[in-house]
Amino acid sequence: MIKKAAMGFAVLALTTSCVSKKVYNELETKFADLKKENRHIADQNDSISKVKNQLNLDHIALKSDYDKLKAERDKLAVDYAASSKNLKTLQESYKALEKNSDESLQANMAKNRELLAQLESKEKALAAEKDRLNKLNADLKERSNRVNELESMIAAKEASMKKLKETLSKSLKAFEGKGLTVQQKDGKVYVSMENKLLFESGSWAVGSEGKKAVVAVGKVLGDNPEISVLIEGHTDNDKFAGAMGQIENNWDLSTKRATAIVNILSENKSVKKDNLTAAGRGEFAPLMTNDTPEGKAKNRRIEIILTPKLDEISKMLNDI
Repeated sequence: MIKKAAMGFAVLALTTSCVSKKVYNELETKFADLKKENRHIADQNDSISKVKNQLNLDHIALKSDYDKLKAERDKLAVDYAASSKNLKTLQESYKALEKNSDESLQANMAKNRELLAQLESKEKALAAEKDRLNKLNADLKERSNRVNELESMIAAKEASMKKLKETLSKSLKAFEGKGLTVQQKDGKVYVSMENKLLFESGSWAVGSEGKKAVVAVGKVLGDNPEISVLIEGHTDNDKFAGAMGQIENNWDLSTKRATAIVNILSENKSVKKDNLTAAGRGEFAPLMTNDTPEGKAKNRRIEIILTPKLDEISKMLNDI
């Protein structure tokens, strides 16, 4: 607009030859001012353009931030709605739980009281059982001591019987090979004498050689007064054919022979008569078969069975 005005003034000046110098100068000055103003306006226009461009960039950035904030706001709104729903659910659950907790607490307290009562009962039972166990342990220890003592006594008896067997074997050595044997078994000592050493067939009278053997046994028994003595008479299975009226059968004969041995042992004043027992076994406890002469000879015998007195041991066994 200003350029157009300046050009109009210039054309007018050139076409008007009659214009005065003063007017010309004024116009020229005004033109210069207009040009200066035009440059200033152009500079302002450039500055405004730069500001406009910057404002456009700022607007774009602000719009982007706005869109981002809006998306975040929308997301927060959704999260808030979900959280609010969850909070409401939790509040309702808490109220229900709080109500149930009181009921559960009362039930648990009752259960705990019951468990405590059971525990006290079990503690009392355990204490009683402990007392019983202590008593059993004391009894067991006492019984163990008695068993040890009993074993010692049995071992001593066994050693005593072994010594007795050795003494008898030594005292009766002269009768070895004459139908006399000495052996130890089951805690007892057995002195076995065949009839050929002691009796004639069908007789219960002891011969001189046999009497020497019995007397030797009596001497050993006199030195061992704590020994019980069982004298058993045995026969073969041949029917007794001696004088009728005096002997009824083999059993009667075996008994008379056992009694004869007891009478010889009783002649020794050191032998305690209440330790002696006579028994007839007849043909009913054979050592061997009666089908051979050798077997029958072994079965016709006297057995002197020496047993340690076990009264003290029996008493201890009853006390255990």
